[in-house]
Amino acid sequence: MASSVDLYGTAYGNFAAPALGQVRRYTYGEDFGQSSWVTADEYRRLFQLLDLGPDHHVLDVGCGSGGPAVFLAREVGCRVTGVDVNAAGIEAGLGLARQAGLGGRVHFRRADVRDPLPFADGAFDAVVCMDVICHLLDRGTLFGEWRRVLRPGGRVLYTDPVVVTGFVSKEEFAARGSTGDFAFGPPGENDRLVRGAGFELVFAEDVTENEAAVSGRWHDARGRRAAELIPLEGGETFAGLQRFLATVHRLTRERRLSRFVYLGRKPDDRA
Repeated sequence: MASSVDLYGTAYGNFAAPALGQVRRYTYGEDFGQSSWVTADEYRRLFQLLDLGPDHHVLDVGCGSGGPAVFLAREVGCRVTGVDVNAAGIEAGLGLARQAGLGGRVHFRRADVRDPLPFADGAFDAVVCMDVICHLLDRGTLFGEWRRVLRPGGRVLYTDPVVVTGFVSKEEFAARGSTGDFAFGPPGENDRLVRGAGFELVFAEDVTENEAAVSGRWHDARGRRAAELIPLEGGETFAGLQRFLATVHRLTRERRLSRFVYLGRKPDDRA
């Protein structure tokens, strides 16, 4: 059985290390500080679906290193607030916002997104959650909080990278879940829960191809930089992360675990 491995502490704690920057550039092509399966081209396409403009305020749930939040603010001109439980990720995000000159439009707050969100009702025009929901089991409560903090007519967009669409062995589940708490679910369950929370489900789309491509490039890029990464991470963590990425790549390439994006809309009862 695979042992636990610290993907996020490693990625965020060593965020500024040159070797990690080189790995991100090879993995994603356009590096904006992400540590998920999101590429710049995919994110641009997805946030266009939110119909955002400079007057809008977006909540980034599970913002990680803060790179995607800064990228969104820079591309669209909107305000973004990121929340994450990882302190190193929040620190990295604050640094990226300062470097980009966006400290007035991008803010970060450390919070456990499984708890009630520390924001007022109707505070945001959109909620985004990229490849984080797989760590969150109680989605009924979570979606209720998202609905609460959204204004009427606001939209929610999230990706789930661990939808079970084939046979997965016990060992593969263990390796795929070795980087934290995971909630694997069947096709259709997210759709049901989104609607059950009172959202209109605008669409659900299979975006597994992006996860398969990114995981393969990420694994290969780390392998090329092994001599630099092992002193940073330690041999056991390096090997565990390589095993994790190889498993992700195999399961998504074979479509036994799939990644979906969901777009929901909070009804506007004022209309």
